[in-house]
Parts: sequence; structure tokens; C-alpha cells
Amino acid sequence: MNTERILRMRRSNPRRGLFPLVALAILAAGCRQDMHDAPRYDPLERSSIAPGERSARDFVPGTIARGHLRADTVYYSGKNLDGSWVTELPPRDGVATPIDRRLLERGRERFDIFCSPCHSRVGDGNGMIVRRGYKQAGNFHVDRLRTVGVGYFYDVMTNGFGQMPAYAAQIKPEDRWAIAAYVRALQFAQHARLADLPGDARQALSGAPATEGQKGPAPGSGWGGFGSEETP
Repeated sequence: MNTERILRMRRSNPRRGLFPLVALAILAAGCRQDMHDAPRYDPLERSSIAPGERSARDFVPGTIARGHLRADTVYYSGKNLDGSWVTELPPRDGVATPIDRRLLERGRERFDIFCSPCHSRVGDGNGMIVRRGYKQAGNFHVDRLRTVGVGYFYDVMTNGFGQMPAYAAQIKPEDRWAIAAYVRALQFAQHARLADLPGDARQALSGAPATEGQKGPAPGSGWGGFGSEETP
């Protein structure tokens, strides 16, 4: 059979060369064994061979999920052991949480991203979403929220409240505390007295020289330090 004859046969029946390829593809498909073909159980599926007829096995006693052990109840709940709200930022794993510029800047950043659309950037509850028809958000400057323990804000961010959903999936615990500290700073800014400010700040605002006996609240103490409110 010469070359010219082969070419004429192919031109007369162009599908003849496809048959071997199709047969090879079918054979290859029959030999395929993917992971989805392996014996397995669906989640919560019943098992006839496992104890309790449960396909899911219990963890070995003493098993701890790496990075998910939250034994510090106060830090991860915002509540004291007696169930009351904490009034100051709690330590984490025995290490104190410093209330400094870095913490408040982080809290402001996270607040502006997650909270200000509803609560506004000053925390008065009139954010852009509210102005466009959403339900009224909480005003952080009412007496009830000014006097409640700072742990309350952490709990609301964690579990939600009213029409506000939980933000635990979006905001890490340490950022929730940073936001709570920043909320306290917003509240303090709206109700601060001149006498509460450090001497140099008072001098800059009033133009009067600062005296030795006029010092602002120490960090971590009183309302200015995010503790309990002092009566004006």
C-alpha cells in the first residue's frame, strides 16, 4: 500500500483514526480511582461498626486544639468569675494589657472599619448606614453605656446584641479589647473636664500655666484610665 492510497483512504473516511483514541479514553476512564471513590463517612453519618453507632470518634482524653485553648475566662468573656463585667482591660495569660497610644490607634482603626458604619466615628449611633434607613445603633454617650463595665463592649462584639450580629469571626479577641478601649476614649473625649487632662495639655488648651497640684488621672485608674467613672 503506497502513500497515495493511504491518503485517499483517510480522505474517504476521516473518522477511522478516531476509533483508537476513543477506545483508549474509555479504557483510561475505567482505570481511574480518585479519592472521592474511597470508602468514607459523611459528617455525623451513622456507623454500624463503631461504638454508639457514631462515625465521629471522641478526642483522646487531654487533647488540646493548638492555638484554641482559652482557659483565661475573664480575658475571653469580658466577665469576672462572679459574672460581673470587668471594669478595666484584663491581663492576657498573666501579662498586663498596656493602655497606650499604640493600643488606641489599633482600636480606632478597627472601630472605623467594623463599627463606624452604624455607630459613626464619634460613637453617637448615627453612622452612614443608620442615616440611610437602618435601625438606630447604640449611642455610646448615654449614661447607661458610660457607666457599664468595659467588658460589656467586648461581650457585645463577641456575641452580638439586638440587631447587631456577632463579630467574633471578623475581629480577633485582642482587637475587640482595643476597640473597647477606644470606645472608652471616645466617651472620655465627649465628657472630659479640663482638670482631667495632664498639665501640659491643660496649658495648651487654656493658655494658663499649669500648677504642680493639677495632674491628670494616672494610667489605668479612674474614668480617664478606663476604670470606674468619677463624679464630676
